[in-house]
Amino acid sequence: MPDIPKDIQERVNKLRDTINHHRYLYHVLDKEEITQEALDSLKHELKLLEDKYPSLITPDSPTQRVEGKPLTEFNKVVHSVAQWSFNDAFDEEEMRAFDKRVKKNLGEDPSYVAELKIDGVKIILTYEDGILKTAATRGDGKVGEDVTHNVRTIESIPLRLERPLSLVAEGEIWMPKSVFDNLNKERAKRGEELFANPRNIAAGSLRQLDPNITKERSLDSFMYDLSFIEGETLPNTQEDELKLIKELGFKSNPHFKKCLDIEEVIEYWQKWHLPTGKGNKALKEDYLIDGVVVKVNEREYQERLGYTGKAPRFGIAFKFPAEQVTTVVEDITLQIGRTGVLTPVALLRPVSVAGSVVSRATLHNEDEIKRLDIRVGDTVVLQKAGDVIPDVVRVVKEMRTGKEKVFKFPTHFPLCGGDGRVERIPGQVAYRCAEKNSYEQQKRKLTYFASRKVFDILGMGPKVVTQLMEAGVISNFDDIFTLERGDLESLPRFAKKSIDNLLGAIQDAKHVTLARFIASLSIPQVGEETAIDLANYFKDAKRFQSARVEELESIEGIGPIVARSIVDWFKDKENKKVFDNLLSHVRIETPLSKNLEASSKLLGKTFVLTGTLSSMSREEAKEKIRTQGGEISSSVSSKTDYVVAGENAGEKLAKAEELGVSVLDEENFLNMLG
Repeated sequence: MPDIPKDIQERVNKLRDTINHHRYLYHVLDKEEITQEALDSLKHELKLLEDKYPSLITPDSPTQRVEGKPLTEFNKVVHSVAQWSFNDAFDEEEMRAFDKRVKKNLGEDPSYVAELKIDGVKIILTYEDGILKTAATRGDGKVGEDVTHNVRTIESIPLRLERPLSLVAEGEIWMPKSVFDNLNKERAKRGEELFANPRNIAAGSLRQLDPNITKERSLDSFMYDLSFIEGETLPNTQEDELKLIKELGFKSNPHFKKCLDIEEVIEYWQKWHLPTGKGNKALKEDYLIDGVVVKVNEREYQERLGYTGKAPRFGIAFKFPAEQVTTVVEDITLQIGRTGVLTPVALLRPVSVAGSVVSRATLHNEDEIKRLDIRVGDTVVLQKAGDVIPDVVRVVKEMRTGKEKVFKFPTHFPLCGGDGRVERIPGQVAYRCAEKNSYEQQKRKLTYFASRKVFDILGMGPKVVTQLMEAGVISNFDDIFTLERGDLESLPRFAKKSIDNLLGAIQDAKHVTLARFIASLSIPQVGEETAIDLANYFKDAKRFQSARVEELESIEGIGPIVARSIVDWFKDKENKKVFDNLLSHVRIETPLSKNLEASSKLLGKTFVLTGTLSSMSREEAKEKIRTQGGEISSSVSSKTDYVVAGENAGEKLAKAEELGVSVLDEENFLNMLG
């Protein structure tokens, strides 16, 4: 490089070494000697120098974590080392039987290493002379997909090892639960369907053709195996191998344990899954864990035991009690949301999973149905990970008989109203009813309007809303507040007491916050969180009504799609009429005065709610916090000020105790509210 000054070359090399050093400290050793902002500044300087002197760019440079244009397709990779999968054990007796087989085959007593089984996506990394060459998915064990361009975006994966070795490493890619929660929070703000679980998003993120999308998902990794090292023998024990993995610069899970016998393994498994104190240990981690992987510790014994046709004899996956089950898709139907979006839903043969009986599961959209290749009559795997909603994870195609029916998204759907026409939303994977005010959609809107999350009209659930609509008593939001006793007396199941209760609940609901009022309108793209942002900005319903696109886009969290959706909604004369009529019937509570804000103990504090409160609903508690200047978060972090813990508090309480976050019981919370 004759044209590049020597001091520039030295500066670039020093920047690379320093950035890699701090990457290792942060992701592998969990230490932070400089702030992430300072590290970003070093990366920025390196990027500027490489832009000016392109010949200095190397494949292992930290700036090359995202590079090149999006791919048009994924290439196949033939694995240099066959990828095996472990047999499963589901209870203690099966583990003791495994131990008995191992001892019988060896004629000796081995020790074991127990490692957490991370619920993520397996990845196989190949390095040449210490530089990352390829990253591939497992595929069928022999051939996988090349996802190198996406894996390079994951900061915990080293682009260059601490030693210039050529090797193959195996591990798991996963999405942190905290990132998953924040991602769903943003989707909730936009009124979008929530993602089901972190594992599926991690898998989908690895298969993005554009690596920039993957980078935004903040994926992480744990490596757990070195299956090949050129010119060197592998460590003598699994315990030593895990130590070497960390020394080479990989991030590995720190919670492994050497066990002298199978009873120690079972004790380790119990510690991570069975309830201990206020929840089990697995729930406290920021990643999904679905069991424990148990391996014979001694390498010599592993080689003597060898493999069966599909799995190693020296290891087994000790699964947590089943949260994956199989069932049959008896039909696929469509569900109309309050904004008219059509969501395909699988009607399932009822099955118990993770303690609850499930008969329905969302299939999200047409693209997801095609990805899964799911058909009516298919046997499918249903998964419930932690406390997330059940999700169809795959089809058991070996169970097909040929009678299964392919589902095609209809061009017409009777419940859409009008001519029933269905249309795809431009630029999205979702479909919606072309008729914007169908009966079914209006029923959903009215049910949501009366729900606890919005106007909270006690006794006005889906069945009552349907009854009132069928009787022609209500057809729009404002009709609810004009209901008279005579409108209800002739209806079935409406005795005097029922009528009194409903009319009283409607009267009580006439006082509402601006955030709930905005959410109640069911404006497309405007969910509850976005409604709060809008209310905090405008503070007045009329100001909100007359907002222009430019002003809306200036609000943090409001993008051009949401802004245009709001403005378009108010252009509709019927919507404007309903809005004005509603304002004539309800009283929107004004925000706290400046003096009260200043004296509020909640002002600027972040709260997380967990468990059940006896004195109020979860939504009421959130409302009280917000009206006194506090903020709500869905997940516990070091930035959380208080966790409010009611009865049956779950993993959020355990996380708070782990991080030292202040915990309020119901009595202390009520005292704080005053």
